[in-house]
Amino acid sequence: MCGIFGCILKEGKAAPLIHASLKRLEYRGYDSVGVATIQDGEIYLKKDKGKIDDVHRLLNLDDLPGNLGIGHTRWATHGAPLKVNAHPHTDCTGNIVVVHNGIIENFSELKLELENSGHVFVSKTDTEVIAHLIEENLGKNAELTLADAVLETVKRLDGSYAIAVISTKEPDKVICARNESPLVLGVSDNGVYFASDIPAFLPVTNKAVFIEDGELISLSATGYEIKKIKDSSVVKRKPKVIAWTPEMAVKQGYPHFMLKEIHEQPATLRNTLRMQEHYLDLISTFLDRATEVFMVACGTSYHACLAASYMFSKLAFLPTYPVYASEFIEQHGKSVNIDSTILAVSQSGETADTLAAVTCAQQRAATVLGLTNAIGSTLTRVSRVYIGQQSGPEIGVAATKTFTSQLSVLAQLALRLSKKRGKISQDEMDYIEARLEELPDMVETIIQTQEEKVKQLAKKYKDAKLFFFLGRGISTATAYEGRLKLMEIAYIPSIAFPAGESKHGPISLIEQGFPVVFICAKDGTRKTLVSNIMEMKARGASIIAIVEEDDEEIKALSDDYIEVPKGIPEVMSPIPFAIPLQLLAYYMTLEKGQNPDTPRNLAKSVTVK
Repeated sequence: MCGIFGCILKEGKAAPLIHASLKRLEYRGYDSVGVATIQDGEIYLKKDKGKIDDVHRLLNLDDLPGNLGIGHTRWATHGAPLKVNAHPHTDCTGNIVVVHNGIIENFSELKLELENSGHVFVSKTDTEVIAHLIEENLGKNAELTLADAVLETVKRLDGSYAIAVISTKEPDKVICARNESPLVLGVSDNGVYFASDIPAFLPVTNKAVFIEDGELISLSATGYEIKKIKDSSVVKRKPKVIAWTPEMAVKQGYPHFMLKEIHEQPATLRNTLRMQEHYLDLISTFLDRATEVFMVACGTSYHACLAASYMFSKLAFLPTYPVYASEFIEQHGKSVNIDSTILAVSQSGETADTLAAVTCAQQRAATVLGLTNAIGSTLTRVSRVYIGQQSGPEIGVAATKTFTSQLSVLAQLALRLSKKRGKISQDEMDYIEARLEELPDMVETIIQTQEEKVKQLAKKYKDAKLFFFLGRGISTATAYEGRLKLMEIAYIPSIAFPAGESKHGPISLIEQGFPVVFICAKDGTRKTLVSNIMEMKARGASIIAIVEEDDEEIKALSDDYIEVPKGIPEVMSPIPFAIPLQLLAYYMTLEKGQNPDTPRNLAKSVTVK
């Protein structure tokens, strides 16, 4: 997501160091940049949309005075990529300056409350409420320190945040706080630094202090103090020496971006559960009115749409038609009309085939809705309504965290539409919503408990020439995605089918030791899936099952199995069941001696048809 860096130096100007450090955070992805410093009790601020180098050529970020400052690179979640929405943000007086990484869930309520108290907002961001809340707290009690005012502010924030605050009230301090967004300190003889990631300050110090959730930090040129937000108790924590190379630091110690992004999925799923209610309601209203709904996407995003078609059917009784974007114009181009609704799904928002399908639909007066990870992309500009999946930039070419984030958003849309239509009972809806909230923890458990087992499976099957992936119902989409991951990065030919179709041709390929991966959700298809497993097993296949942890019957039928937590509702199963398949593809790729981040012939965003 966004990148934060700031420092308090004993000697030297802060601005050039902030500029250089933000450059080292470019890999996080961003659409705008800004820097603020303090000197002689006055705030100096420069910001704009665009790349760091372009903004620097225009504004000269290095000439801001002062030995104390904060900087930010923004990945838009609230508000388009415009100068007015770039960080840092200020209060009404311009004397309080804030940078923020994360998502404030209750910003709409806080903003309304502050506006009713006379505060004037200039941006569309959630971040700006933080600056005004601090201003409000200081206005009510002038005896509060800046740290006290920030403490009272963060106690009112729901959601995720890593924030840094400077103010003319205490021009020699920086106050930071963290909850579910990364923040780390660096210390050296010349000052104190803070950043979203270690690479930002690694060239100036390798001594790092890791900040934990629920902590507030006061920084000065002589050091730092950490307190618990809940009770203001002081936390003693010494710096640790970081032995990472700059390349390792960029990947937070992981050998590849893909593995880093697989491990980020608990956090990105939590972010998707912080969707703005207004946009979920708006999109579900358009879907409810539609005579027909086409879900248009490519690659992994298409698999998310395929899974979502089951979600909408089972929860909201809405038939939807998942269509490969490259086939949409030929297959449906002349049949769509003013009563048609297109839900276009694209991680980048720039996929050429998806945009071509959208253009075709618009020309025939269809309603276009968008789901993307890139606010400000072409898809957001051409959609009647769009929603951001809030999973942050993904550097590995193979989609991992963006896939599960798309599924989470689509599940929330299906639930919202189900509420409007009254198609399932309140008890069932409450149960599914509760389990959806638990998904991030489930995914974290899968990674922690099953990764080593998957690594050993990769060693066992590394010489396999062909893989089958089979599932029934919504798990068919999971099978397709598992096949795609293995094929695109490990270069192993793979076939995916609905398990019921395996008898109609594919089963002829089975011979002794042939690996067949079954996605075994405990749903209405399970009994027939057991029959499919036995058919494959009888012909000598090696059965690799992704099973719920209490499914002893399928474990007994399998040669190898990977477990996920039990009690997963059918409509949510592709999210946890996809995690072992991502790990399998990753470790198979390593066994093949390939780089999973840069598979041959592929690009992150396909902008040609």
